[in-house]
Amino acid sequence: MSDFEAADRAAVLVEALPYIQRFRDAVVVVKYGGNAMSDEATTRRLAEDIVLMRAVGLRPVLVHGGGPQIGEFTERLGMTPEFRDGLRVTDAETLEVARMVLVGKVNRDLVAALNVHGPVAVGVAGEDAGLIAAEPRDPSLGFVGDVSEVNPSVLHSLLSEELIPVVSTIGADAEGQAYNINADAVAGALAAAIGATKLVYLTDVPGLLDDVEDPTSLIARIGVADVEAMVSRGAIAGGMIPKIAACVDAVRAGVGSVHILDGRRAHALLLELFTDAGVGTMIAYDRGATDAL
Repeated sequence: MSDFEAADRAAVLVEALPYIQRFRDAVVVVKYGGNAMSDEATTRRLAEDIVLMRAVGLRPVLVHGGGPQIGEFTERLGMTPEFRDGLRVTDAETLEVARMVLVGKVNRDLVAALNVHGPVAVGVAGEDAGLIAAEPRDPSLGFVGDVSEVNPSVLHSLLSEELIPVVSTIGADAEGQAYNINADAVAGALAAAIGATKLVYLTDVPGLLDDVEDPTSLIARIGVADVEAMVSRGAIAGGMIPKIAACVDAVRAGVGSVHILDGRRAHALLLELFTDAGVGTMIAYDRGATDAL
């Protein structure tokens, strides 16, 4: 390594120092799933980032989805998917597949990737210890649910032991009936319930763009009111609207800031949290908020 390369690496560490100091002991909820969960190499890098966050004193919670993985498995079984307004109709058979994939496959794979670096991660389903209480969204959708209440005591217990909770998004109602819940909504509700300082959505887009046709028009930080204005004028549309709604709800519920970034980019999580410029979009209550990228 040349002296120039060594100096560059040292400069990165020095730049990260104030962020590490500021956010020591802060809870950071990271939502990972969907198209961001693109390959094993991406997941390995995410695991490295999450474990490094823990090593420097942050308290990460990883929430995951798995829609594409559920779709792939139902195809293998010869099941024909049905969607209404972008939501998968979930009958009893589809729910069984979703539970098997989310809890038994995706969750276990993420826990294993984290535990390569030591005994640091524990898998948790929304059904465990009453973590996520669910209610049906619409009878026509079957067992698709919404979060009705969060009981974060199991997460607090794991965090107090310096463990990383890895949460799959199957919740249950008071009678024990399971529901599949949108992972973006779960991440926002959990972040608010446990008093997270930050909530990070790892997606397949770089963040919010001022002009969707111009990839260089990334908005580095924006306030809630301006985000809602973008939705009103149609600058945010389609599948981003539910994600943005979850972001806004989380900020209004007390989460310090919400970040949207491309989870396929190498070490995007560390670049967003520990560098001056960041790599995605930060949403805070007020655009002028001093919460660091």
